[in-house]
Amino acid sequence: MLGFPSLVRRTPGVTFFAVVLVVAGCSTPQGHAQAPTTTVTKTVPPVVASVPAVTDSTTQELFARVMDTAAGAAFAGEDMGAIMQRVGELFVGSSYVGGLLDAPSDESLIVSLDKFDCVLFVETVLSLAQGIAHEDRSFDSFVGRVESLRYRDGRLDGYCSRLHYFSEWIHDNEKRGSVHNVTLALGGLRADGQLDFMSRNRDLYARFAGDDSLFAGVKAMEETLASLDRWYIPQNKIRSIYPLLRAGDIVATSTTVEGLDVSHSGLVYIQEDGGVGFLHASTKSGVTIAEDLAEYVLANRATHGIVVARPVDQRLSYD
Repeated sequence: MLGFPSLVRRTPGVTFFAVVLVVAGCSTPQGHAQAPTTTVTKTVPPVVASVPAVTDSTTQELFARVMDTAAGAAFAGEDMGAIMQRVGELFVGSSYVGGLLDAPSDESLIVSLDKFDCVLFVETVLSLAQGIAHEDRSFDSFVGRVESLRYRDGRLDGYCSRLHYFSEWIHDNEKRGSVHNVTLALGGLRADGQLDFMSRNRDLYARFAGDDSLFAGVKAMEETLASLDRWYIPQNKIRSIYPLLRAGDIVATSTTVEGLDVSHSGLVYIQEDGGVGFLHASTKSGVTIAEDLAEYVLANRATHGIVVARPVDQRLSYD
């Protein structure tokens, strides 16, 4: 919200939205395989956007307010996860608006700080946290970080360059050193099935419903994901990993919907009493905090667990 409300609204058991594609340092529990090695480029993501942002004065004003708040409260002195949580809290009460990225007829670099869908909320908070950690108050740098997180190899190159499936979003951003997928290390099981929800449900996507060329590009993109290793923590094991979760960890809910990997995303929120909540952009309540992560996931029938990616503190070495 524009005024950054001081009272954080906690909402237990908020329901998932109707299924639409949203699309470091953990020891491996005994009896589980080690996660596959991912080659990481040890550089800060590029901070110069390749295309102009589609934004407005409200977002620029909010950006300045976030940076002033972060500087005044010394957010930069905290670890990356704590910065993520503190930044995310600033947006509690902000509106949920679905389909923001698909509103333009052509793929555009949409940047908003007053309305979000669930993935936009996660990548916006991470982009802001990266800038705060590096004490970079430039709005242009923030826009560049948004592009880097949202698009394959960090650059917008049409609709199919967007990381539509969250599993690829994690993989691509892990490869470039922004996040670390800790799902397997937390005891995750292999997730099976082809990622082809978009091509299976062509009529749901106005961009390519009547565009055969773009539809072919979507199918080709999905085919490249067949070899992607995917893991999830079963929902009945979520509470058992609470001691291993950290504030600001990125959580996506794995789904039973055919062809889809995850149905929602948000952040681990560590309560003052040590409880583990879920900070996310909800269709019903906007940006809000569910009091208990496991309860939230268990209340939703189309899910069977979670995927966890940890934001990388790029101020530190990362192996």
